[in-house]
Amino acid sequence: MFNIPEELKKLPQKPGVYIMKDEDGYIIYVGKAINLRSRVRQYFQESSSKTLKVRNMVSRIAEFEYIVVDNEMEALILENNLIKENKPKYNILLKDDKTYPYIKVTLNEKYPRIYIVRKVLKDKAKYFGPYTNVGDIKQTIGLIHELWPIRRCQKKFPRDLYKERPCLYHYIGQCDAPCNGLISEEDYGKYINEAMQLLNGKYEGILSSLKKKMEAYSENLEFEKAAEVRDNINAVRSLSETQKIESASYDEQDVIAIARAEDEALAQIFFIRGGKITGREHFMLDTVLDTSREETMTAFLKQFYSETSVIPREIILDTDISEKDIITEWLSVLRGTHVTITVPQKGSKHKLANLAYKNASLTLNQFGDKLKRENERTRGALDEIEEALNADIYIHRIEAYDISNIQGYESVGSMVVFEGGKPKRSDYRKFKIKGVLGPNDYASIEEVIRRRFNRYINETSGNEQESEGKFSTLPDILFIDGGKGQVGAALKALKELGIDIPVCGMIKDDRHRTRGLFFDGQEILMPYTSEGFKLITRIQDEVHRFAIEYHRKLRAKAQIKSVLDDIPGIGPVRRKALLAHFGSIEGIMSASLEELAAADGMNKNAAESVYNFFRLK
Repeated sequence: MFNIPEELKKLPQKPGVYIMKDEDGYIIYVGKAINLRSRVRQYFQESSSKTLKVRNMVSRIAEFEYIVVDNEMEALILENNLIKENKPKYNILLKDDKTYPYIKVTLNEKYPRIYIVRKVLKDKAKYFGPYTNVGDIKQTIGLIHELWPIRRCQKKFPRDLYKERPCLYHYIGQCDAPCNGLISEEDYGKYINEAMQLLNGKYEGILSSLKKKMEAYSENLEFEKAAEVRDNINAVRSLSETQKIESASYDEQDVIAIARAEDEALAQIFFIRGGKITGREHFMLDTVLDTSREETMTAFLKQFYSETSVIPREIILDTDISEKDIITEWLSVLRGTHVTITVPQKGSKHKLANLAYKNASLTLNQFGDKLKRENERTRGALDEIEEALNADIYIHRIEAYDISNIQGYESVGSMVVFEGGKPKRSDYRKFKIKGVLGPNDYASIEEVIRRRFNRYINETSGNEQESEGKFSTLPDILFIDGGKGQVGAALKALKELGIDIPVCGMIKDDRHRTRGLFFDGQEILMPYTSEGFKLITRIQDEVHRFAIEYHRKLRAKAQIKSVLDDIPGIGPVRRKALLAHFGSIEGIMSASLEELAAADGMNKNAAESVYNFFRLK
């Protein structure tokens, strides 16, 4: 029996983290202290100044634990990790776990690439972001590839130099083929530097260069090319107009404000990079009743910046925080250079903070009920699934798997990911079954799970060079489309790899509709109207859709390949060029001899070969 008065006497006068538990052993609160004895004792002393929230929590404490650390910084980090892992009932909790896209320029490569990532690595590459609008970032990447012939392949240089002929992008003028030495490293570097100017928001020089190019084409009566450059000029102008704030005083900042209503709060963030707002985002927090604005903001900063990949130079707040010095020190360590936390009282920064607060209040007032309903569909649904499984599992990340084939032909596996009850499509993965003959779902599931978690082992052990970490995150639970047999196959693969993750089967009724879960040897049924059941249905439908979509794509690809591969003189490069030019097999079949000869990479003999093939067949 845990004797609280006796255990209080044993508390050391050292910095550390304390963990409060209820009578069932669940963690209900985690806190940190410079002096454990002094801080924990305060909870159990009579005081009229205690809030209702604290009194309720203390009434439920059956025991506590503590972990001694060397300093307050270590205590802050440990406290944060324990809150994130256990989601204690009485801690202020950040509901939304969001990851943002960045644009990565691989300056650590001989011929750099530019593409979208969601994780910032310490790999000497240059990252731009975060961005909150995926559509905008894709448009920017597309514009870069229109303006500069930068490679898109994943070849390593000098290892892959001269190994293959240039790809299709070279033949359509969108890559200068460094893989075949057709451009010098110096000239290629000029493309990258110009593209980085665009990403940094320095549009004037690019627009000036494009205007000169358009005028030169016009003077040479090359009006089609001039029109293409004109379209590029309009695209650059459109991109520049989406950035609303322009000021030399703004560099790299996050502006954060919090609006509150009853037991919920909403944090609004403006991301300012390169003097421009690159995006904004809001986050819901709960368990803020009887908590001051300073405490709420402090809790948000600690939880948000423990998850995000990039720490800005300056953080502008609409309200002050407690523990300001230690949080500033912690953020500076994470960033690697000094970070400033500012609570401006006047001037342009104060206006920014007020603007963020107005947005936070507006969002909370207008969409508060909608956000609550969304939370019921996501986090609330996960809570219901946890309760139905009746196991000590906290579910945030779910990976679901399905197998698709027709009589064993082109058998494929799909993996979809749901985080916080929402699909995370950037983490979806496809598997083409390699070691299973015929329609064997059990063996196929076993192969897919083994390959997926082998990749996890390789990536986290450093065995894969320059890994992007595509499989480096472990799920809290696996959902397999199927019942006992499929679950058993997945568990077998996990056991062989020494990985312990719970596995659920998603079972269907006679009409092929979701019925419930198979877990720990038992069927678990949930009310059809519950949010937990609806989430399981969405996951099962999504993983099935993703598998079917991949299977159909492979079948279509195989059919196309079988037709075009029979044409004499038409190899892989010309096949790709023809499909790119005409869009489909039907377009190639109906094309005239002159149209075929005009396609990229074709000559008269090749065109005649294609033309005669479809007419003599």
